[in-house]
Amino acid sequence: MAVFIPPLGACLARLTAGQRQVARALQDSLADDCLVWCGLPDGGEQRQPDFIVLHPEHGLLFLEVRDWTAGSLKRMSRATCALETAEGRRELAHPLALGRQFAVQALQELLRSPALRRGEGSDAGRLACPLGWGLVFSDIARAQVEQGIPPEARERLLPERQVLYRDDLREAAAEPFGQRLWRMAGPGFPCRLTQAQVERIRWHLFPELRIGADGLPAPDGTRLMDLQQERLARSPGEGQQVIHGAAGSGKTLVLAYRCLALARTLDKPVLVVCFNSALAARLRRFAEARGLGARVHVHHFHDWCEQQLETWQVEVQEGEDEYYWGPVDAVIGAVERGRIPRDQYGALLIDEGHDFEPEWLALLARMVDPRTGSLLLCYDDAQAIYKKRSAQGFSLAGVGIQTRGRPGVLRLDYRNTREILAFACCLVKEHLPEGKGDIPLVEPQAAGGAGPLPVVRRFERPAGEIGHAARCLRQWHAEGVAWKDMAVLYPGGGAGQAMGEALAELGIPHAWLGSGEACCAETDQVAIMTIHGSKGLEFSRVVLLDASFVAPGEEADSSLPERMRLLYVGITRARQQLLVGFHRSNAVARALSGGELGRYAH
Repeated sequence: MAVFIPPLGACLARLTAGQRQVARALQDSLADDCLVWCGLPDGGEQRQPDFIVLHPEHGLLFLEVRDWTAGSLKRMSRATCALETAEGRRELAHPLALGRQFAVQALQELLRSPALRRGEGSDAGRLACPLGWGLVFSDIARAQVEQGIPPEARERLLPERQVLYRDDLREAAAEPFGQRLWRMAGPGFPCRLTQAQVERIRWHLFPELRIGADGLPAPDGTRLMDLQQERLARSPGEGQQVIHGAAGSGKTLVLAYRCLALARTLDKPVLVVCFNSALAARLRRFAEARGLGARVHVHHFHDWCEQQLETWQVEVQEGEDEYYWGPVDAVIGAVERGRIPRDQYGALLIDEGHDFEPEWLALLARMVDPRTGSLLLCYDDAQAIYKKRSAQGFSLAGVGIQTRGRPGVLRLDYRNTREILAFACCLVKEHLPEGKGDIPLVEPQAAGGAGPLPVVRRFERPAGEIGHAARCLRQWHAEGVAWKDMAVLYPGGGAGQAMGEALAELGIPHAWLGSGEACCAETDQVAIMTIHGSKGLEFSRVVLLDASFVAPGEEADSSLPERMRLLYVGITRARQQLLVGFHRSNAVARALSGGELGRYAH
């Protein structure tokens, strides 16, 4: 059974009746290693084919589908067709002319890659696989065309090899649908595309899937979304969906792509909310760079609450915890009283959903226009590092998020080296539960390359730990790593300030960041921030400073699971190299230096 992108069930609603027939015929007749793209949104002004079919042995096919009837088709040339519609006669492009246009554009693009050109014999330089285009008339029988168009004109306007009819979609068709389909690609030749060549074809056909240096879609990207990421990213925005994903698996990437697609189709703006200021700033820049700043509203959750209060002139009642809960409770109360309207947004996308209180999720769910009901929640329970008011947990359905079907799951970690990921998983596997209710704990799978083992070092004094960290930063810079590709992260306390003072004395450019806002700036400087502030970010080299820190009044033994979650977040910010230092003696220190983690100790 062919792999559909997006999944067939997710896009059937936006297909015509004829396209649905063809989609089911493709699903039933094509093999498991065949990819089928259907119902793709227009790429700006560029129309997409109804179906794009790619098979390692049969090649690439662009397929157009028309629900026309024989009676409605009044005239035809090689370039246009005259169709009688309820609105009168219309002059439309000939579907085969459109298909040829897609094929020619694709051929020109694909031949730019040496990996997709044949390199031997008389065919050297030609495309490595067959490429063709065709047309399916879902509501016209072959006999109707044979009766209405003379043979010589029929072969010129509707070549037998390139056109399928209603008859071919039936189970009792004279020839299997798949067989006739591949004939459209023209004379075959021995072909077996490698996985790398299939990925290269995707690279050229869909430049929007390329991933840039910031980890988000970019035309000058260096990596491509994998198929699972693409299937989730291309799924229509209607309804509510949850994506559970491990750190580095591309949750934010999928969210950003979905955000672009929704912003171009909805009347109301799209709201993107997360719990980290640096990540919010990064997503905001991403939307603004694509001219969608007015259509996509990106906010840190508490900033959004403040904006709502200011916009609708609602005051916060004095009381305890005025920053963290005061504005939120004021917004919730104002929504319940009708002071702040619901349904303000065409779609809602929540990144870092694991850090949101259940009351926050319930509030945000009310902001989505029920006509679209479009909500996407990205979640990783392993990174849930904030204590919630409701310590007993909650269900998504209980906060108004009613998902349809199975949630999307992203397991492959592309950010970290295999060694860093193995270290992170080893650290938390004994301290985190398996998940709860409809919020599972996703075990990541390594997709990154190999690298040096993380280093864990115990020091007698803070000064020794800070001095060693500074020497590592200098060494990495001497090896060619830019200062801005390095970060010093710490759980809390005064380690950040002490590190900043040490780097200032050594003349190492740095920024001690309270919120992480400035870490995406062009300035070449080491970022120093709390682990909390680093969420959603990544760096080539990371120093995790004072890893055994425990806040005053907090028991290390009782808070060990929360400490392990926090360290897991910090560890998984490192793409290539990691240094973990500590100087305290407590349960966290024992976890870092004992058991399986002992092999990382130096």
